[in-house]
Amino acid sequence: MSVLRLGFAGGGFIAAFQLEALRQVRGVEFVGVVSRDPVDNLLAAAERYRLGKPREFPSVRELAKQCDVVAVFVPNFVRVEVVEEIVDAVKAGAALRGVICEKPLARNLPEAHKILDLVRQVNLPTIYFENQPHMRALQVARKQLEPVIQSMGPLTLVRSSEEHGGPHKGWFWDPVQQGGGVLCDMGCHCLAVGWYMLTPPGKPVRFLQPVAVTADVALLKWGQPRWRQQLLERFGVDYAKTPAEDFATGMVTYRNPETGQLVKAQFNVSWMFDKVGLRLACEAIGPGYAFEMNTLRSPLEVFISDAAAAGLHDTEAALEKSQASRGLLCVQPNEADLYGYTDENADALEALLTGRPPLLDWEYGLEITRLTMAAYMSAERGRSVDLTDPATCQELESYIPLIQQGRGREVLHVG
Repeated sequence: MSVLRLGFAGGGFIAAFQLEALRQVRGVEFVGVVSRDPVDNLLAAAERYRLGKPREFPSVRELAKQCDVVAVFVPNFVRVEVVEEIVDAVKAGAALRGVICEKPLARNLPEAHKILDLVRQVNLPTIYFENQPHMRALQVARKQLEPVIQSMGPLTLVRSSEEHGGPHKGWFWDPVQQGGGVLCDMGCHCLAVGWYMLTPPGKPVRFLQPVAVTADVALLKWGQPRWRQQLLERFGVDYAKTPAEDFATGMVTYRNPETGQLVKAQFNVSWMFDKVGLRLACEAIGPGYAFEMNTLRSPLEVFISDAAAAGLHDTEAALEKSQASRGLLCVQPNEADLYGYTDENADALEALLTGRPPLLDWEYGLEITRLTMAAYMSAERGRSVDLTDPATCQELESYIPLIQQGRGREVLHVG
């Protein structure tokens, strides 16, 4: 089996999580990373996992000379800049076989089109890293229900949610740098899951046609004075001046182009889930059948008393975004696999080594960006966005949400 040489542009939280996934995938060598964050721990972990002897590179161009594929894990506000560097490296002779981009593809449609145009200049194959459609629980549900769907008809409603207590770093909270609030950060996950799970077996991931988006956003916790002050002190982000949403909900309507049937995907995301930790949930309903998934249902529970917890500091040892280090804890022994990161890396590896298309590419990422922008537009204007209307679709191409512009006070209530 061939070995794929992989490089990371970005060495923060998601890079470390992806490295955990890669230790469960064969046929990959991690050659190194370009990062503004310290990467000593990342490099040491890669050697410990026997993924190679990686090093830190001074630039994306230098990294691209030494690997087969670059994975873009940098913050949203430098995505365009990094893709420009990758394309310049290819033009200068770097023999890349592909490029990966972590969700979201871009903060808005102009940026998404920009990076797609860049990679098209050099015919560089693309892979969009959206882990949740790769979740084994969802893949097994689709496989298990396939004969039922053939007999009874396709799913008609999917409800998906992602919730936790808030991001790790300041740029996630900054609506200008990140591209918004929780809708941009996590809504893209749920939009992808809803679309994917509604898609009939055997059909392409973009088979169903989005026809309408209705959404609402709100600032429910982090706009209150006490919590605004905490954000200001911890991250230097002032939600009294440039707030972002910490809650978003909505519905996307899709049309089956072969039958004309309309189906619905509901999403719900928040940064104020002050419970166990990160929760991903999905419920799907069809005629005479259904399934339900909740990642906080684990076969393992651990109890830690107050006395025993006195010296503990790492609350995320048991679960991403864990809210506690004591009491009865839900423990997920293999989060990288549970959330789909292992299988999205395996899919990328096979696609790049065999030449077959990946499950998701940047064209798909562009469409998720379009749905995200339509959701922001719906929330701003208080009405459904008609994606069958040519004028509306044209407006979305240049649309920048007010929250992303730093004008969130105009659409969010700040307490």
